[in-house]
Amino acid sequence: MENKVIILTDSTADLPLELIKSRNIYQLPLYVNFGDIQYKDGVDITPKALYEKVSETNMIPTTSAISPGDFINFFNAYKEEDIVYMGIGGSISGTLQSAYLAKETLNRENIYLVDSKNLSSGTGLLVLKASDYRDKGLSGSEIKAKLDLLVPKVRSQFAILTLDYLHKGGRASGTAKLVGTVLGLKPIIKVIDGKLEVYKKPAGKMSRALDIMIEDFNNTKIDEDYVFITHSFSNKVDYIKERINAKNIIVSEAGCVISSHCGAGTIGILYIEK
Repeated sequence: MENKVIILTDSTADLPLELIKSRNIYQLPLYVNFGDIQYKDGVDITPKALYEKVSETNMIPTTSAISPGDFINFFNAYKEEDIVYMGIGGSISGTLQSAYLAKETLNRENIYLVDSKNLSSGTGLLVLKASDYRDKGLSGSEIKAKLDLLVPKVRSQFAILTLDYLHKGGRASGTAKLVGTVLGLKPIIKVIDGKLEVYKKPAGKMSRALDIMIEDFNNTKIDEDYVFITHSFSNKVDYIKERINAKNIIVSEAGCVISSHCGAGTIGILYIEK
């Protein structure tokens, strides 16, 4: 009998729960820390509770990678099956490194690790593609080969409503220069070759930043299978939905780790270029 393939991601992929369940996708949580107290993303804390804690404590949380031990526990539960893991990009978090250490420790050939070079539903796009390939009967190694070809075609960009989180998190290069310079900036952050970069810096209404992202999207030949609008408590979902040329739009909410680095009001368009 052919090996069953396990598709594994992490909580930063920002996939809606019903998709995770219906697609039989496995997910491990990263960690969110308020001082010495650690929470599992999406398990012990929700984005709503996270923002409430920020208001109460006046602290912006930090985040931690999945440990090698967490991966070892998961991998050991599926010894015979091929496992394909793609989660938050290797240059954004130490999580992928933990997965490599776990694979090395167990000395397993049938664990396939993909560097998404992305985050949020930029990774989620790859996860859904992986589940499609699995359903077509592809093996773990075949799925990894296909995903590695798709990685450079994933496009992720977010408009940021408040700069506090991004600056404090220190994940996006160029944000330090923005803070305190011009009030009312709504920077667009793009994932470029696995790193978060400030792409454009429109000032004024949020819609100006959204219009730039929408124009970029509508001028790109896209893979029609999946398009994400991903946000953290933004009221601009319909604004984007009504203006982009796409059939299969999935609206997803950012989890706690992504929200910890971008803040409320952030919204992005994520897709695969043809």
